[in-house]
Amino acid sequence: MADRPTVLLSAFADEAANSKSIVEQFAALAALGLSYYSPRFLDLDGSGRVQHVTELTKDQFKTLSDRQREYGLSVCSIGSRIGKVKLLDVADASHNAYVAPKKYLDTVVADTIKSANALGAKMIRGFSFYHPLGTDPWPHVQAAADRLGPIVEACAKHGLIFGLEVEANLIGQNGKLLAALAKAVKKPNLVCIFDGANISCQNINAIDCCAEYEAMRDVFGWMHIKDYRIDKSLKWTGVVDEERLKNFVPADVGDSGHELILRDLKDHLPKIHKRMVKLGAPGVFLELEPHLKGGGQFGGFSGPDGMGVAVRSLCRVLDYVGIDYHLRDFGDIRTARGF
Repeated sequence: MADRPTVLLSAFADEAANSKSIVEQFAALAALGLSYYSPRFLDLDGSGRVQHVTELTKDQFKTLSDRQREYGLSVCSIGSRIGKVKLLDVADASHNAYVAPKKYLDTVVADTIKSANALGAKMIRGFSFYHPLGTDPWPHVQAAADRLGPIVEACAKHGLIFGLEVEANLIGQNGKLLAALAKAVKKPNLVCIFDGANISCQNINAIDCCAEYEAMRDVFGWMHIKDYRIDKSLKWTGVVDEERLKNFVPADVGDSGHELILRDLKDHLPKIHKRMVKLGAPGVFLELEPHLKGGGQFGGFSGPDGMGVAVRSLCRVLDYVGIDYHLRDFGDIRTARGF
């Protein structure tokens, strides 16, 4: 129905390919009917050399732009690694690196902004830094906000939205912390990204997971669709071993509460849509990052079959709760061919 709230669907393209070849990535997403994607790891020429999108040269960006146009794809966001470093130069039991703020701005952040500009992206995904392992994240909120501020400002200068993703082990590991970070940063182009599995993998049930979404709803920008089935035999220690997470499942069978969350999103979607369009986005995205064949600290894998399962699973939930979306149809093909 035309008057129902509508979302845009996207996916992390590298999750859909058995190789990281952009031809396989794009072919899989186009065949599933998606029109948006987020670039992350890719093999640009089929040589087997895999690069992160932020590492490409000017000529390589041109090649990638040409290929995405051939497959009828546009970029949702840059799947950056911004914020996945230590907040403080303090030794702990983790393997995470520390990079001085000025150097980080001049390298990682600048390269990410360059990739967004080159590919026509309006949004950048980022994170909230690692606090010293084993410490309470709350006392680190203001320090993390102070470091995020210049990053968000740099994005604003280029007309870009910075999305802060909720993730276990980081300072913004739940909705309440993410909302506190956004409030402390106080930048209009900073929005927050909800990811159900990144919360439920902390042994948080569907009801409480929904509560964490509600805590960040006022600063919500878009959502990653990833679900998780809680391992009841796991003794919760307060830290997630990301390389051992194997319980990722489609969005209609996990413990993240997607039906509850999407029902709530439906009611608030018009307001959120207005906010995101004002910032320069084409709408409110639900972006698939399903990890159905495994996931870790810097990415995950689903394969073309797993991505297909994930897309159909999400569409079933959206149909059930009454949120509209668009997958390519014959009319899109005719338009692309100039008919």
